[in-house]
Amino acid sequence: MKRERGFTLIELLVAMAIVAVIGVMALTGLSEVIRQHEIARERSERWREVQLAMRIVAQDLAQVHPRPTRDELGETYLPAVLANPNAQFALELSRGGWTNPAGFPRGTVLRVAYDWEDDTLVRFYWPVADRTLATPPLRNELLTGVENVEIRFLDARGQWHLEWPPLDMAGPQQFVLRPKAIEFGVELEGFGRLWRLVETSG
Repeated sequence: MKRERGFTLIELLVAMAIVAVIGVMALTGLSEVIRQHEIARERSERWREVQLAMRIVAQDLAQVHPRPTRDELGETYLPAVLANPNAQFALELSRGGWTNPAGFPRGTVLRVAYDWEDDTLVRFYWPVADRTLATPPLRNELLTGVENVEIRFLDARGQWHLEWPPLDMAGPQQFVLRPKAIEFGVELEGFGRLWRLVETSG
């Protein structure tokens, strides 16, 4: 009778080694696919965060209102748009178009401020236009990973200013004067500089 011949031990070891190599390659490829998917998901979420923050900023800037507001102590008025190194916030403005569908006893002008704290862009707003010490602002962190914030203002003569009201502006007009456009730029970690140039209602 003809004897049946099986696999030798060496052949089995070689086959097992080949299967192990293929398994390691497949696992490495799967791990890389999972890692790339996670990176893509994180970048997508980051872009959504950036887009939402810049859309909120653009909406506020587009609806600048000429209403000045009293300071916390009620001793003086703050301009409708305020940005200078001595101010409490990097940018503070009166914003119109604050809808009131519930009919609450309040106006339609909202006082909004933006500031840069550590690496976070923060939006503040007050529930009343003329705030007091008893009405602290509500705080909303819009964007993290912010390395720098730049704001410029375009006046009616086509000149850019880093402060508003302009330094050469005096008298009552400075409290209601609005720029023609505002450029709001942020330097983001890993993204570079992003900005919005918004034509205001002024």
